[in-house]
Amino acid sequence: QWYQRRVAITAGGVCSLPPEYCEHGPLFDRCKEWMEDNLPDDFARLILNKTQEELEAMSLNNSKKKQTRGGKAMKNITKKQELPRQVIVGRSMRARKKYVTLVRGLKTCDMNLKKCGKAFGQKFACGSSVTGDDEITVQGDVVDEMMDFIVEELGIEEDLVVDGGDIKD
Repeated sequence: QWYQRRVAITAGGVCSLPPEYCEHGPLFDRCKEWMEDNLPDDFARLILNKTQEELEAMSLNNSKKKQTRGGKAMKNITKKQELPRQVIVGRSMRARKKYVTLVRGLKTCDMNLKKCGKAFGQKFACGSSVTGDDEITVQGDVVDEMMDFIVEELGIEEDLVVDGGDIKD
C-alpha cells in the first residue's frame, strides 16, 4: 500500500522560497530580516552559523543578479545611415534558365514591403516574398514590366527607378 505523508514546509514571507533557499533568491537581505522576526529557529540555524565573509559574499552575489531596465541592448542603438532614394530592379539566375526579379530600395521611398510584395504577386500572377531588409524577390523575369508597374501603380518617380541588369548575390 502507498501511504501519503504530509510535510509542513515553511516559505519565506518575502520571496516565497523555503528558508534553505532564501540565500539564493534575489531578495536575500529582505528575507533575512523577515526570517529573523518570524522564524527565529531557522534564522539561527541557517544564518548565524555562517561567518561574516560568507554572508557578505551572499549579499554581493544577489546584488549582481539584479538586472536594470534597459540592459546592454539599449546602449548599442545607432542611427541608420541616410541612403539615396533609389529603387533598383534587376534579375538574378535561380536555376539553369530560370530567373527571379529582385526589387531593392523600396524602403528608401517609404513603401510597405509586404504590401508591395503582395501587389507584385497579384499583378504578375507569380510568387513574391520579402527576402531581406529592403529586398523583394518576384518569381520570373519581369524586369521591364516591374519598372512600369512601380512608376504607374506605386507612384514612385520615374528617375528614381533604375534597371540593375543582372544582379549577382
